[in-house]
Amino acid sequence: MHAASTPDLSSETAAPDRTYSLRQRLLLALITGAGFLAIRFIGPTLRFAVSWEEGAPGSLEKRPIIYSFWHRCVFPAAYLWRNLNIRVMTSQSFDGEYIARIIQKFGFAAVRGSSSRGAVRALLGMRREAEEGWTVAFTIDGPRGPRYVAKPGPVLLARSTGLPMAVFHMAVEDAWVLNTWDQFMVPKPFSRVLMRVARQTVVPADADDAAMERLHGELQAALDRVREFAEANVHKVGREFPIFQRKS
Repeated sequence: MHAASTPDLSSETAAPDRTYSLRQRLLLALITGAGFLAIRFIGPTLRFAVSWEEGAPGSLEKRPIIYSFWHRCVFPAAYLWRNLNIRVMTSQSFDGEYIARIIQKFGFAAVRGSSSRGAVRALLGMRREAEEGWTVAFTIDGPRGPRYVAKPGPVLLARSTGLPMAVFHMAVEDAWVLNTWDQFMVPKPFSRVLMRVARQTVVPADADDAAMERLHGELQAALDRVREFAEANVHKVGREFPIFQRKS
C-alpha cells in the first residue's frame, strides 16, 4: 500500500460548478426525495448499538475529529450521526450530488471534491472546516472504489491540521444490498445495527513519506478491524451491546 504524493494545500485550485441536463435534474429530485424518505422512515425503526475501542472518542458529539468510513454505510450513518453539523467530503459526480443533497437534509454539510476530481480543492475545504472546530468525515473508498480500499486524504488532512483520526463501521443485520460497486446497504425496517469505532490516531506534523505510508496502512488496518468486529457481533445488539438512542 502506497500513500499518494502530498498535494500542495497552499492555494486553492478553482473548479467550475457542474451543470445538469433536464433529465439529470429530474433524476436528482426523484432520487433525493426517495432517499430522504427512506432514511427518514426506516431510520427511527433501527436498533443501533455503539461499541468503542479503548482510546476511541467515546461520544458522537466530540469534535473536531477526522472520521473515515466505507461508502456502503452511508444510509445508517446518515441517520445515526444526523444534526451534528459534520462536514462530509462528497464527490463531484452525479452520484455524489444526490448523496450531498440527501445528507444535507439530515444536518450535514457537503464539501465537494474527491480523490479523482477536485482533490486539492476539497482537502482545502475540509481543512478550513476542521480548523474552525468541525468534525469532518470521508467515505474513504469513494466515489468509485475499489471497495474497502482506503484513500490517503484523512492522513494528509490529519498531518496538516494536527487533529486525530478515527474510523468506524456500521454492520446491518438485515439489509437490501444494491448491485453497485460498493454493495450499498439499505437496512430493512427494525434491523439491528452495530457501529464499531476505532481508537484515535494522531499524525505528526513532521511525518515524512515513510511515516505517511505507515500511517496510511494503519488507517486501512483500522477500517478492516472495525468492519470485521461489527459484522461478527451485530447479532448481539440488544444483548451484549445495549440499544443506543439519540435525543435529537
